[in-house]
Amino acid sequence: MAKKSKGNRVQVILECTEHKNSGMAGMSRYITTKNRKNTTQRIELKKYNSVLKRVTVHKEVK
Repeated sequence: MAKKSKGNRVQVILECTEHKNSGMAGMSRYITTKNRKNTTQRIELKKYNSVLKRVTVHKEVK
């Protein structure tokens, strides 16, 4: 049995900035992991938004 350690990897939620500001119903969110040690700032990735039907910027949510 492997020992359980806290580790540096944490799960983060990415939320679409354009969808949030547009006022449309629904929400575009993705769940991913990041390394706390290497990436201390909040991350921003370009991901596909199915409601807007295009690639938009998703920022990390608390």
